[in-house]
Amino acid sequence: MAEAERIIGTPDSAGAEDPAASDGSAAADDTAMPDGSAAPEERPRGRRRILALFVVAVLAYLLDLGSKMLVVAKLEGREPIPVIGDLLRFDAIRNPGAAFGMGEAFTIIFTCIAAAVIVVIIRLARKLYSLPWAIALGLLLGGALGNLTDRIFRSPGVFEGAVVDFIAPANFAVFNLADSAIVCGGILIVILSFRGLDPDGTVHKD
Repeated sequence: MAEAERIIGTPDSAGAEDPAASDGSAAADDTAMPDGSAAPEERPRGRRRILALFVVAVLAYLLDLGSKMLVVAKLEGREPIPVIGDLLRFDAIRNPGAAFGMGEAFTIIFTCIAAAVIVVIIRLARKLYSLPWAIALGLLLGGALGNLTDRIFRSPGVFEGAVVDFIAPANFAVFNLADSAIVCGGILIVILSFRGLDPDGTVHKD
């Protein structure tokens, strides 16, 4: 987790490495206080990004939780429901593995990984100054929390619970909204990285 924090960095540390920050220029005065802390105008901006992250995470989590509760109550143990002919249907299953049914023998390991991802995202949230990154990490956080809730509270036991999956495209693994949020967040992170946008809001060029 310390390595992940080092990679993301902060606007403060970026400013410390900027040559302009050591020559007494006005630009340096605008971005940092004499004691090295963030300027007052940066703090509200950072708080808004953190708020955006947690709003996205809560929405993703609640949508996933609500859909699973509905599936367990109305669909589990019954015939699949066609949505788009043979291309897409809702079919309730219990998945002890990772996303898309992979690694069924490593339920506890995937549970620990999900918990570690959640801790890392929460610790890094205070360093966010980019709205797109806040959205991406919010999707990851909400999806990880959704599946972790199943791991903890569903049978066969704590940290060994099977995840409820129900979205079944033709010729593809069955998944849920938490899996979708995780995949979308991961894709967005890849796009942001290729575009050179860092979590602290700065843009770099290779």
